[in-house]
Amino acid sequence: MADLKYYDIILKPVITEKSMAAMEDKKYTFLVHTDATKNQIREAVEKLFEGTKVAKVNTMNLEGKTRRRGQTSGKTAKTKKAIVKLAEDSKDIEIFEGL
Repeated sequence: MADLKYYDIILKPVITEKSMAAMEDKKYTFLVHTDATKNQIREAVEKLFEGTKVAKVNTMNLEGKTRRRGQTSGKTAKTKKAIVKLAEDSKDIEIFEGL
């Protein structure tokens, strides 16, 4: 397993209609490093966003899609997605405000 720091774990937020609707339930969706564990994701969110308390973390491994360019075919990179549920007494994450 790679030696990951908390700032290497969260790559970017996922902005879709479904993830925006889940924000009402204090669920936030992020693309994370493929080697990150649930505990590492929990620590990274709590350190990067002050005042947040993570109640639950769900992760999904997404396989790369097959793409073709002429006769040559290949695959896109594998990704990992994490849905982070915050505790009721936790602050909201500010990067999602105004979206």
